[in-house]
Amino acid sequence: MNNFSSTLFVEILKMRRSKVPYFTALGFCIAPLAGGLFMIILKDPEAAKTMGLISAKAQLMVGVADWPTYFNFMAQAAAAGGMVLFSIVTIWVFGREFSDHTVKELLALPTPRETIVAAKFVVIALWSFAATLLVFGISLAVGKALSLPGWSADLLRESSIGILGAALLTIPLMSFVALLASSGRGYMSAFGWTILTLVTAQFAAILGWGDWFPWAIPALFSGAAGPRSEQLGMHSYIILTVASLIGFVITFWWWRDADQTR
Repeated sequence: MNNFSSTLFVEILKMRRSKVPYFTALGFCIAPLAGGLFMIILKDPEAAKTMGLISAKAQLMVGVADWPTYFNFMAQAAAAGGMVLFSIVTIWVFGREFSDHTVKELLALPTPRETIVAAKFVVIALWSFAATLLVFGISLAVGKALSLPGWSADLLRESSIGILGAALLTIPLMSFVALLASSGRGYMSAFGWTILTLVTAQFAAILGWGDWFPWAIPALFSGAAGPRSEQLGMHSYIILTVASLIGFVITFWWWRDADQTR
């Protein structure tokens, strides 16, 4: 336990001293501000054109400037943006030592490799969920500042479950990103995997197989594509859980048995 606490502290310290987590969190925070801008435009498109917010040729999205529309936008942003930004942080956490060629020094410490991996995953999970809470809080503040209509306690509850739940379902899938960042000994393989899963998830959802594809499940859970009860079944959560566990197990195995002296 002392080993884990010390390793976790070191990983947190690395996060605090790096600009990567802060810039990715800042990028995530653009979503509620962009959503607020769309709400302003939807409220009065002509005034938005006059103010120069949009051009005369702009193709406006269809919708009403209210809380349901805003939360729907945030659900989409949290699902897609979360997958990308959580992946960036995961790639950095697991790939940094390989890119900086300091992994030998890391493994020279009297700490089990499994402890190092576990600490990295905990840091990723904590950062990812904290960033999601921050973005959700900003979205509430933006919506309140714009005096959007359509607020209700039921809507807040459903939107909270959708957005925060999507983040919680996305975090375990980072195990495969961690595996690729580790086995690829750097960033590029994991970035390629992230793009592949994003594109494949879109196709799976369009073809109606999203509930069977782990990387499409968080977006469907968010409610952005409709009520989650109509989109997902128990098999979806089982598939996501099994897939995530496979990623964790292989990552732990790789760190334990792979030749890290190269």
